[in-house]
Amino acid sequence: MGFPMFAGRLTRATIRALDWLAARTLAAEDLPAHLRTGRRGEEDAYFYLRRRGYTMIARNYRSPHHRGEVDLVGWELDMLCFIEVKTRTTRDVKPAEAAVDRDKQRELSLVARDFLRHMPASCQWRFDVLAVYYESGHSRPSFEL
Repeated sequence: MGFPMFAGRLTRATIRALDWLAARTLAAEDLPAHLRTGRRGEEDAYFYLRRRGYTMIARNYRSPHHRGEVDLVGWELDMLCFIEVKTRTTRDVKPAEAAVDRDKQRELSLVARDFLRHMPASCQWRFDVLAVYYESGHSRPSFEL
């Protein structure tokens, strides 16, 4: 096992331990279960993308000029990727990525445009949707990029 892989596992284990500790010592958040699941999905998505070679540069990016946020922003080689994470506990209804409808795409485009104002004009970019599934009976989530 090389050092970068060990460092990634150590970072992930540390964040999980801190999350566990915070859940037991800090005041409980009054978040609905679906929002807690979404947060967990974004956390797992971040590490999944890092394992795939993405260099993550922003999480939950918000623009001061437009509503909404981009869940993750990262580089895959020389391509800047704006990543929308959709988390589900079942595949029974419809695919998670179906939630990125025309309105959501427009919202993401406006926020991404503000982010791109800080990048060189020659920057290549794209949008990705990462579906995270936590299905019962499985110990780990599955991902569809």
